[in-house]
Amino acid sequence: MFQVGEVSRRLGLNPQTLYFYERIGLMPSPKRTAAGYRLYEQPDLERLSFITQAKALGLSLDDIKDLLMLQDGQQLSCQEVYDRLLKKVQHIDETINKLQTLKTQLKPLLDQCQRGLAQPAPRQQCVVFQQHPLVVSAEPLRNPPLHDQEELNYDAQG
Repeated sequence: MFQVGEVSRRLGLNPQTLYFYERIGLMPSPKRTAAGYRLYEQPDLERLSFITQAKALGLSLDDIKDLLMLQDGQQLSCQEVYDRLLKKVQHIDETINKLQTLKTQLKPLLDQCQRGLAQPAPRQQCVVFQQHPLVVSAEPLRNPPLHDQEELNYDAQG
C-alpha cells in the first residue's frame, strides 16, 4: 500500500493530479487509513501509469476515460476505440500540416535575419516583420498539447 506522497514520487505526478483523477472518475476512490489517508495498491499505480502514458501520446482525458471503461469490462466496442484513435491520428496529421506551413513561412524570415546578422551592425533594429507581416490564422489550434491546461479546463467544466 502506498500513500499519496509515495505514489506522487514514484510516478512523477503532482498529488493534486491524483485527487483530480479521482474526482473526474479516471481513478476509483482508493482505500483509506483510519486517519483518512488515501492508500493506493499496485493496480492503482498501473492504472495511473497507463493514464500518464496515454496522455503522453496525446489522448484527451475523455479518450483515456473511454479506454479505461473498456479495460474495466464496460461496453466499448473495438470499432469505437478504432474511431477514437483514428480521429486522434487525423488531428495529429492536421497539426503537423499546420506546423509545416508555419515552418515554411518562418524559414525565409530566419534566413533574412541571418543575413542581417552578417552585416557590420548586428544590433540594428530588425525590420523583418515590417517587410514581411505575419499572417495570423483566424482558426485557433484545437486540442493544444498542453495537458495541464486541459486538466484545468476539464476541472472548470465540472
